[in-house]
Amino acid sequence: MSDDLSNDLLPSAGEALDPVELARRDQQKAFPRRFWKAVEARPSEDGFEVLLDGRPLRTPAKTKVVLPSLTAAELLAAEWRAVADVVDPHSMPVTRIVNSALDGVAREMEAVAADLVKYAGSDLLCYRAADPERLVARQAEAWDPLLDWMHERFGARFTLAEGVMFHAQPERAIAAVREEVGRIAEPIRLAALHVMTTLTGSVVLALAVAHGRLAPAEAWAAAHLDEDFQMEVWGEDEEALQRRAVRRRDFEAATAVFAASA
Repeated sequence: MSDDLSNDLLPSAGEALDPVELARRDQQKAFPRRFWKAVEARPSEDGFEVLLDGRPLRTPAKTKVVLPSLTAAELLAAEWRAVADVVDPHSMPVTRIVNSALDGVAREMEAVAADLVKYAGSDLLCYRAADPERLVARQAEAWDPLLDWMHERFGARFTLAEGVMFHAQPERAIAAVREEVGRIAEPIRLAALHVMTTLTGSVVLALAVAHGRLAPAEAWAAAHLDEDFQMEVWGEDEEALQRRAVRRRDFEAATAVFAASA
C-alpha cells in the first residue's frame, strides 16, 4: 500500500462545484466503509496536512492535501473522524471543497473568478418584487444596506430592477467585483467563495461574509428572504426545508473553510 491515502472514494469537484450536482453523482456510487482508525492534523513542510493512520491524505487526482492553516486542516480532519461506518461524500462538504480547490480550481483560477464575476451581473439582491408591500419593504430593509456597503467599500454601485427579467449592471460595478475577486490568490478560498456564491445566488452576500459585514447566518437568511415570505403566506414546504438544510450545511462549511484558509 502507498504511504499516502487518496480520497478517490470522494469526487473532486473541479468539474462541478455545485453541491447538488455532486450529491447526485455521489448517489450513483457504492460508498466504501471506513478503513482507518486514527485521524490527525499536523504541520507539514508546505503547510498543514491530514493523516489517516499516519498516511497523508490525497485528492482523487492524487494531489497531496496541503492546507494553509491548522484550523483548516482540523476542519477537514473532523469530517474524516466523524465517519462512523460508510463514507458518504454528501455528508463531507469540507472535503468536497478541498478536492475542488486542489484538483480543479488551482488549475482554473481565472475561469472560476470569471464565473464569480458573472453573478455580479445578475445578483439576487438587485431583483426586487413589485408587490406585496410587506415583501418590498423586507427586501429593501435587508438588501439595500448591503448594496450601499458594496458601493462604499468597493465602489460598486448596483442598480435595481423589478421582476426577474435580466437587467444589465453598470460596467464599473462589475469591474469593482472583478478586482476584489481577483485579489483572492488561494485556490481553497476561491473555491469556498464560489460555493458561498452559488448557494445564495449572490456574490454580494458572499463578499459580505468574506469581509465580516455579515455573519453566515445573516447572509443565509438574506438569501432566503423571498422563500421565507412565501412560506409565511402559503405554509411551509417540508421537502424544501430539508433540501435547504443540506445546502445551509454546505454553505456554513464553505464560510468556515474560507475563514480558516486566510
